[in-house]
Amino acid sequence: MSARYSVGIDLGTSHTVVAYADVARARAATGVHLLPIGQLVGPGQWAEQVLLPSVRYHPAPGELPPTALPQAGLVPLAQDDALPPAVLGRYARDLGAQVLGRLVSSAKSWLSHAGVDRMAAILPWGAADGVPKISPVLASASYLAHVRAVWNTRFPKAPLEQQDIVLTVPASFDEGARALTLEAARWAGLPTVRLLEEPQAAFQDWLLRHAKTWADTLAQSRLVLVCDVGGGTTDLTLIQVEHGDGAVPQLTRIGVGDHLMLGGDNMDLALAHWVERRLGGTTPLSATRLSQLVQRCRVAKELLLGPEAPECTTVTLLGSGAQLLGAARSVEVSRSDIEQLVVDGFLPLEDASARPQRRRAGIVEFGLPYPADAAITRHLADFLARHAEAGLPDTLLLNGGVFRAPALAQRLEQQLSQWRGAPVQVLHNDAPDVAVARGAVAHALVRAGRVPALGAGIGGGSARSYFLLLEESQQGTGPQGICVLPRSTPEGVPVHLTDHIFALRLGQAVRFHLLSSSASTPWQAGDLVALDSQEAADCVRLPQLSAVLPAPEGQRRRDVRVQLTASITEVGTLEMHCTQVDDAQQRWSLAFELRGGVEEADAAQDTTATPPLHPRLPEALAQIERIFGTGTHKPEPREVRQLRQTLERLLGRREDWDLPLLRSLFDALWAGAKRRRRSAEHERVWLNLAGYCLRPGTGAPLDGWRVEQLWTLFSQGIQYVAESGNWSEWWTLWRRAAAGLNEAQQLQLLEQLVGHLETIADAPRSKSPLRGSYDDMVRLAATLEQVSAAHRVDVGHWLLDRWQRHPEKNHTWWALGRLGARVPLYGSAHHVVPAETAMLWLQVLLGLDWKQVEPAAFAAAQLARCSGDRARDLPWPLREQVIARLQAAKAPPAWAAMVREVLALDEADQRRSFGEALPPGLQLLRA
Repeated sequence: MSARYSVGIDLGTSHTVVAYADVARARAATGVHLLPIGQLVGPGQWAEQVLLPSVRYHPAPGELPPTALPQAGLVPLAQDDALPPAVLGRYARDLGAQVLGRLVSSAKSWLSHAGVDRMAAILPWGAADGVPKISPVLASASYLAHVRAVWNTRFPKAPLEQQDIVLTVPASFDEGARALTLEAARWAGLPTVRLLEEPQAAFQDWLLRHAKTWADTLAQSRLVLVCDVGGGTTDLTLIQVEHGDGAVPQLTRIGVGDHLMLGGDNMDLALAHWVERRLGGTTPLSATRLSQLVQRCRVAKELLLGPEAPECTTVTLLGSGAQLLGAARSVEVSRSDIEQLVVDGFLPLEDASARPQRRRAGIVEFGLPYPADAAITRHLADFLARHAEAGLPDTLLLNGGVFRAPALAQRLEQQLSQWRGAPVQVLHNDAPDVAVARGAVAHALVRAGRVPALGAGIGGGSARSYFLLLEESQQGTGPQGICVLPRSTPEGVPVHLTDHIFALRLGQAVRFHLLSSSASTPWQAGDLVALDSQEAADCVRLPQLSAVLPAPEGQRRRDVRVQLTASITEVGTLEMHCTQVDDAQQRWSLAFELRGGVEEADAAQDTTATPPLHPRLPEALAQIERIFGTGTHKPEPREVRQLRQTLERLLGRREDWDLPLLRSLFDALWAGAKRRRRSAEHERVWLNLAGYCLRPGTGAPLDGWRVEQLWTLFSQGIQYVAESGNWSEWWTLWRRAAAGLNEAQQLQLLEQLVGHLETIADAPRSKSPLRGSYDDMVRLAATLEQVSAAHRVDVGHWLLDRWQRHPEKNHTWWALGRLGARVPLYGSAHHVVPAETAMLWLQVLLGLDWKQVEPAAFAAAQLARCSGDRARDLPWPLREQVIARLQAAKAPPAWAAMVREVLALDEADQRRSFGEALPPGLQLLRA
């Protein structure tokens, strides 16, 4: 059945908006309507409003009467039983400003944050125990499900799921965030939607509203800049206007900006920090109190930057509990204050040569990592410089709720005109809050040929070029990639990589690592690109692609030769397949892995050049083959024990072995894994070297596959169970590879560890060989950063209980610091132990003499370390106390510095945290 309506949904950071048009009747902007979305606006007060705030409030049991909860059936998710009771929309936003720690907001920003598992229940971020949590995907799905229910109530004969739906996303969203958006739509009962970039939608809206005059208006235009600044993102798009012999100009999108988590939310946060300092408190506000202040600052900002704004207003922060009113504090904020903080702070006038400041880290607040430089104009200058061959824009379209403030709109127009040396033409946007939803409908109507005056609409194809990352060991130079889909490839046009053949093995998982670039370089499919070159400097690592190529039933695994095909689908996402060369009927789809995980750590790596493999590597591989190979040679036990020394004589100190060399050695060791059981010495040496060469379990292409293969050994255990040294190397192997293990695997490890540790504790005089590896088991348990915070809390409490019975165990302090660290080495931020627990553990450490127990000093620094996220950070007075104690104990100055401010670990402290040095040049960077 053909759809009756074209529907545009703007699933925004701040608001969700829905527009629609009757396909058979719509010919102009007057045929596009906005859907009034029913929502609670007060206790028991139901109203229809065009804007649905994209927030959820999770009330406490009995907090709200039944009349305050949504009407029956308005959250019709397939996973309804997994959704906690919630209020959505305007009333939810009002409740969140009054009651702390129960508001889910900015779900859209979380969808693009690869540092956490976006399918895990992590929102509200930093909420107290007992507050129900949901995932960013489920939160987004709940807003869409609410829209679906409202629509189906209004149009029961034309269900939303049967209409032509266009769902908008930021142009800067990567493939992972786009796929998660589609997943949210599916969960909401909308399995068939198309994605459209928000700046394009805003421009389509302007075109439809000026369908009769747009060609004349753009008669002198050559390049249009669409600048869309919403609640959570800044989205930049360049559209080229070509005037040919046709009746209308040809429009082509030629550039999109990189993902920039910078918008109205950041402005509200900056104002809240300023007001916080003016409130005069002796300690920083908690995360929940700051959240309340941000909501109040948003209201003040919109008032003082709006039309007919007063000279000043008052921002009041209420007290809490019995002191709700008595402890309230207020700050007067003037219009000039707002202009200085917001207009000059976020849109400063800069030279065209200005570039964003490249500090080591940006602000992390409420769990989200914001850009290191908040100046939108500097990011804009950088974007235009990367597309300098197109010239400077002569026409400007502003969109997003931020530009409802005239001062901000005028400042950006002033900046662009200054760079050009001539005024820019500004296209009027009558309603930036709803333009994207309306433009999504306009896009659908143009595609259907319902608006002849707009011709074919906006062309451009893929906004990015995509590259397949090659293993560095194949090159002998810096990292390289093959272009699998060039920028501007039209939708639905497959690109076959016919000149490159890959060997894959049936019956096992295969993975491909992709990168994308928005640069204007005219790469072609099959081009080999140096990823450390200037042209590829902006490459962004994507979630890995994976598939399992099933082996024919009854047959052994075998290698097949395949070719890759890539395309941009009609839906608007990247699709890749591999096809068997000898049988084109054998075709496998590759899917993005979207759950947060250790592969994200790879994305933070520098793609700088690496030296060629060691010239004596073949000799080293021969030595490994001599010990673990299939040959008839039977090495002496001494020869086995000295394999490490033999390798160091050939390759140099093992601390200097780089990542490609380490992985080459691991691959050789893995080939001989079955021969590790030849003797106790074989097993012990193999475990030691394999773990060392695979550490930290991530960081190189195919590490995910390597760790998967290694995991098959876990169920087998060790052969020589009576050897204490073998148990020690067994646990050390898994500690070294832990960053490559997923949550389920780490939990399985932890369960086994807990059983062994409790057995040892219950039988202190036992002669079990496991007793000798007690320290190794404790260290392994502490490094499992992917398991839930609750499990990590249990391990920490167990360690403290054991220390009280055996205070001589110094290893407990290193482990306790790692368990309660405010900044994980590789894990997701939502698995960090609650600040309240870290405070309890820190009190124990403060009772020790740090001059005598140095591990306790470093553990305290880890527990009190500043992450920049108030949901994780300890109160400032307690951190001050730790700083003073560190200084008194003459601890390294870097320890006190990382408690005082957000800093990355130096090499020595990273080694101390990890337990040994990482491969040279490798950094594990997480949120």
